[in-house]
Amino acid sequence: MLYRSTRSDGKSVDSMKAVLEGLSPDGGLYMPAIFPEAPDLYRSLIGKTFAETAEAVFSLFLNDFDDIPGIVKKAYSGKFDTPEITPLKKVGDRFVLELFHGPTSAFKDVALSALPVLMSEAVRKTGSGKDVLILTATSGDTGKAAMEGFKDVDRIRILVFYPDGGVSPIQEKQMTSQEGQNLAAVAVRGNFDDAQTAVKSVFKRIAKEGWSGECRTDLSSANSINVGRLVPQIVYYFKAYSDLVGMGEITVGDEVDFTVPTGNFGDILAGFFAKKLGLPVRKFILAANENDVLSDFIETGRYDKNRPFYRTSSPSMDILVSSNLERLLFLLSGGDASYVKGLMEELAETGVYEVTDEIFRKLQEEFSAGSADDVETAETIREVYDRYGYLIDPHTAVAWFVSTVEMLRSETKVPNVVLSTASPYKFPKDVLNALGEIADPDPFAVMSQLEKKTGTKAPENLRNLSGKPVRFRDVIDREEIFDYVVKYAMEGRK
Repeated sequence: MLYRSTRSDGKSVDSMKAVLEGLSPDGGLYMPAIFPEAPDLYRSLIGKTFAETAEAVFSLFLNDFDDIPGIVKKAYSGKFDTPEITPLKKVGDRFVLELFHGPTSAFKDVALSALPVLMSEAVRKTGSGKDVLILTATSGDTGKAAMEGFKDVDRIRILVFYPDGGVSPIQEKQMTSQEGQNLAAVAVRGNFDDAQTAVKSVFKRIAKEGWSGECRTDLSSANSINVGRLVPQIVYYFKAYSDLVGMGEITVGDEVDFTVPTGNFGDILAGFFAKKLGLPVRKFILAANENDVLSDFIETGRYDKNRPFYRTSSPSMDILVSSNLERLLFLLSGGDASYVKGLMEELAETGVYEVTDEIFRKLQEEFSAGSADDVETAETIREVYDRYGYLIDPHTAVAWFVSTVEMLRSETKVPNVVLSTASPYKFPKDVLNALGEIADPDPFAVMSQLEKKTGTKAPENLRNLSGKPVRFRDVIDREEIFDYVVKYAMEGRK
């Protein structure tokens, strides 16, 4: 499988190099040079396990890796608290795809259990002699999942940047207390977009100028801009469809809807990839919080990041510049790299771009969208718990709210699968307050309150955080990120 940049028609690279580089040297994202065709794939995966489904998907997109069954086994064996990996639950009149059963209780675990294995194999096979430094900006969940996945992996180091005060206390403690000798987490004054933009600029500057000194380090990313992060997320869309068939809720060939809470557009894009491979999906329903730049884009065809930024109860979606949307634009434009590059330049210069009428028409065919504010989010958490006895986190609540609106207005009635991206215990204060209780100021005491209130149990990995010492305390301005990266890279060569 060859990959090319979304911003140029230059030479292609194989999947191993695309995973290692993460971001194309020209600032674009890697996309398949020719998107694979597999219209009957979903039929062949009915009744298959998660691992078998992953092997089939990986084989399409990552076929330069030799032992895909071995990679899948190493990625997922013994890391999740259920053998199903991503179980599907019926809740009321819809279905919840639980993506939070991994080692950090967030959906990022599905991809970030596989990426370190893929990257380690790529480092071994390429034999360049260089170490790899992974730079990651996180709005909350990616950071911990990446640090956990890459912990003490040979010849790979990871540096995570997160918005200071812009993640939940549990998410921050997960990162700042992470064990491992090859990693660090740094708070950045500002929001996620500030951190993400600064990290991308490091890639561009190093690609243009190179390292100073004898660094001998390659940069890569664990964000969903890396195809090695994106491909594993395709898997659970096929698995959810298979489970619906197995539950007797649909017959093979029936269409379904997926409602996806998203900020950086990676998770929902993976679903769109699944549809391009033949999965029968009627609509992808994009769910945004008050930072509703993506839902506005789907509804108008105009992307405008020049708007107020809100810190919400669903912080992993507090994003105004959605990186993976670039890949969708590439697909919908028929692979027109010059067109995509022009849009990205407009976004960088003015904060705004508008797609053609033809691309807007395609957007409307494939997607619908909506948003929920914090009040609606809290009301939804309470309503779902009171009505069904099912506890959801704020991100899932945003999706549930938007799915309700979509189901009411849609003339075509099909099963609706809501993606649940995090355990409610990652945001215990907001969840407990939504249930009408006054939360203790201590986030770990709040976990106990939530357990007592609902009769549910906090994941062990979160409950055990309380006594872990904080290892990383640095707080920097976004302008300091480049120098911080260079210093960290040089220290790794000592």
